[in-house]
Amino acid sequence: MTSLLYKLIEIITLIHEKILSWNDSYEYNFTDKQLHFIVVGILGMGLLFLIHPFFKFLAQKKLTLVISWIYVVTLLLALTFSIEIGQRITKTGYMDFRDIMYGMGGFFLLFGMFYAVRLVIKLIVKLFRDEEPSSSPSKS
Repeated sequence: MTSLLYKLIEIITLIHEKILSWNDSYEYNFTDKQLHFIVVGILGMGLLFLIHPFFKFLAQKKLTLVISWIYVVTLLLALTFSIEIGQRITKTGYMDFRDIMYGMGGFFLLFGMFYAVRLVIKLIVKLFRDEEPSSSPSKS
């Protein structure tokens, strides 16, 4: 996990340096804040154009639990990374990526248990609905 994060940081650093070199090469002279405004704005819109059709598809298929799951995983990743970074900065604990993995593992396990119980309940409800006698009068 640590090597993956360092690789990700390395890629982000390369992209950052490339953008700065374009800024210098073309003499745009954007400030750091202006570059963040432009890059994050473009990145955000690009992600929106990719993610929105996918979420729209999931919503049409009535898979809103999948949308909720993706949202919660995203929030939990941001939260757990923030906690670990905060521990590093404030020296109130150790910044340990295994804590993130274990924390996310806890969510995945509990979600799996929730999903299994939900599935069993849905199957039981379906079983009882299929066994209900027909309310239409029989032809004699």
